[in-house]
Order: sequence, then structure tokens, then C-alpha cells
Amino acid sequence: MRKVTFGGAPSLDGYFARKDDSVDWLMWSKEAATIMSDYWKTIDTIVMGRKTYEAALKMKGGKENLYSGMKSYVFSRTLKPQKQGDLEIVAGDAVKFVKRLKKADGKDICVMGGGELARSLFDAGLIDEIGFNIHPVLLGSGIPLFLEMKRQIDLELLECKRFKNGCVYVSYRVKRVKPRRTGK
Repeated sequence: MRKVTFGGAPSLDGYFARKDDSVDWLMWSKEAATIMSDYWKTIDTIVMGRKTYEAALKMKGGKENLYSGMKSYVFSRTLKPQKQGDLEIVAGDAVKFVKRLKKADGKDICVMGGGELARSLFDAGLIDEIGFNIHPVLLGSGIPLFLEMKRQIDLELLECKRFKNGCVYVSYRVKRVKPRRTGK
């Protein structure tokens, strides 16, 4: 079964971007580039919500094929469902869709952005790992990394790496809750 990873580059106080979607505070580094280059080799599919898609479009100057060679799915209740090359706008249930993707053949799956999509996938137990390049800045407000979830998610540390620029890369495996046995 394919692995689903949620990740990104948040501020230390847990925001992906400012309220206006700007990410002018992000600090790129060779260390982050190496980790991302290695990571991109393990995936062939990206899933994201509409807001993340629109923010990425703005950053890429309106270029619709954001991630060349990657199958990309955008979940939206407002955009018209359509397929255009490797990009597909999906109006259906994201949880059911990602469950099918996990069972299909292919490399791993990346959940890009945060918010409602990540929360629904966490709540359904579909996210296997998380990885963040945490930036040494306190934004004070913005687009949150996580929204309120239905339950606690326990994690197991896989890696923690300090970058020269003060960022910290962390990756975790989601611990699966084992069903309790009754004593009868």
C-alpha cells in the first residue's frame, strides 16, 4: 500500500503562510533542497485543496501544470471538475478518493498544504508520515498548519536535522492505534 505524507514549511508558531497567503519569510537552503530532491523521487502523486492550489498558482505565475510529471489532484467544492494533463479537479469525497489512491499501484502520495483536507485525512487515518521544515520565525497569525481535529494523533520521531540557517527539519511516523481487546 502506498504511503501518504503530509508536509511543508511552517513558522515556529505553526503557520504555513501569512493571512494574505504570502510566504516572503521562507528561507530556502541547500539542505532543504537536498531533502526535497530525495523526497520527490519517492512520490508520483500530489493531493491538495483548492486554497493551496490557488496559492501555488499565484506563486508560479498562473502556470496550471504546477508539478510536471506528477499526477495532481485538487479537491474543491467550488471549482468545476475537470482533467487537464496530469492535473485533475475533483469534486468528490477526498477521503474516499485518497483511500482508492493508497490501494492503487504507484509511488507514495504527498498531501500539500493544510487545513480542511489534511484534517479530513488525519481523521480518517490516511496520513502515514509528516515532515516539516520549521522556520525560526513567529508570524503571530496566518494560515494555520493544523485545524482542530477529532482526536489526538500520536507520532514517532523518524528524523530531526538542524540546518545552518536556523531551520529544523523533522519527520514523524503516525502511530496507529491498536484496537482494544475485550477480556471475554
